[in-house]
Amino acid sequence: MAEPLRVIEICAGAGGQALGLEKAGFEHELAVELDENAVNTLRHNRPQWKVVQGDVADPDVWDPADYAPAPGRAPIDLLAGGVPCPPFTVAGKQLGATDERDLFAWTVEQVKTVQPRALLLENVRGLSMPRFAGYRQHVLDRLAEFGYAAEWRLLHAADFGVPQLRPRFVLVAMRPDDFARFHWPEERPGEAPTVGEVLFPLIAANGWREAEEWAKKANDIAPTIVGGSKKHGGADLGPTRAKRAWAELGVDALGVANEAPGPDDVFPVGPKLTCAMVARIQGWDGDEFQWTFTGRKTSNYRQIGNAFPPPVAKALGLAIAAALNGTAARRESDPVIEHDPIYRALRDGGGFMTAAQIVRKAKLHLDAPELDRRISLLSRDFEILKEERRSGLAYKLGAFRAFTGQVDHKRHDYFRVRETLSKIS
Repeated sequence: MAEPLRVIEICAGAGGQALGLEKAGFEHELAVELDENAVNTLRHNRPQWKVVQGDVADPDVWDPADYAPAPGRAPIDLLAGGVPCPPFTVAGKQLGATDERDLFAWTVEQVKTVQPRALLLENVRGLSMPRFAGYRQHVLDRLAEFGYAAEWRLLHAADFGVPQLRPRFVLVAMRPDDFARFHWPEERPGEAPTVGEVLFPLIAANGWREAEEWAKKANDIAPTIVGGSKKHGGADLGPTRAKRAWAELGVDALGVANEAPGPDDVFPVGPKLTCAMVARIQGWDGDEFQWTFTGRKTSNYRQIGNAFPPPVAKALGLAIAAALNGTAARRESDPVIEHDPIYRALRDGGGFMTAAQIVRKAKLHLDAPELDRRISLLSRDFEILKEERRSGLAYKLGAFRAFTGQVDHKRHDYFRVRETLSKIS
């Protein structure tokens, strides 16, 4: 019988990805999480796991070198995580590499130390946008330097049977021989159950007389569940646009209920959902994906809302395991590599380049304003050096602005000025 595949999971949250990976055959060597409530949930459900609380980038919390291959110690099979989303979310400022919460680049750098057989990172759809083309290319460049092939893919939870939209941008990397057998999990568009179908047993649990009619109205998948930030108020089901979508399904999104509606309850819009209902929409169910959330209601909701849906994590875990175990067929094509031509031109150019040289090397037809806009986007994640010449400005690609472990990075000040770690989200 094959040995279980070993995984280190960082920014583990309350266990959505962890549970899915476990169901795919992975055994947790370590789980690291900042939030105390989520840590308590992990320890409650899996007391046998080594769960460590703290800033994942703090060497006093864990040392990646302790998990590197060594005589008598095989490499970790998978380094996985759902690093913070705010640096990339469309609803935020999309600060990317300059956001103190950004841990994506830092995690990629740990691949050099840990040398896992595979890497799995997931984040919000915003990371897939043109704004971050240079950032994504830098990640691929670094992984290639470490000897890994990698590919990005936008996945939708609804295509894996989860009754909500929830698009997630996923990065998978492996050694080339293993990646040659990696196939993205098969998607099943249109097969996800509706909110009404999934929640009917829970919404009717206290005998609500309108439950059947409500379930008929809730005849679509849900908008994306959001956990929200600790810097804002209590739990609710999302911003204004999401609240309108919930209202069309007969759900009051202005808060979370303590229990299912009673027999004669009447609502202007519809009932509020309980945490158990929200968990069901996230893919936790009473059969395969059983899980208990500890703490108070608002904490429960945030743990659930910020999670990676377990069925999606399981599908990815199975695909990665099949590649690592050599049971999948070889791919017929190389990884799809998206290049940002402006970034690539500056990267490969080495020294200063004029606008005309950049456009020519990038093989693009851009006017001056558009080139300036593209370079301005790059300058949000990279230092762009400028030099005045007779023919106009010349540009040179400088340092990556993201936190990758620098001892003098402003991220450290960000943590120090917080009274407690629990205020960071």
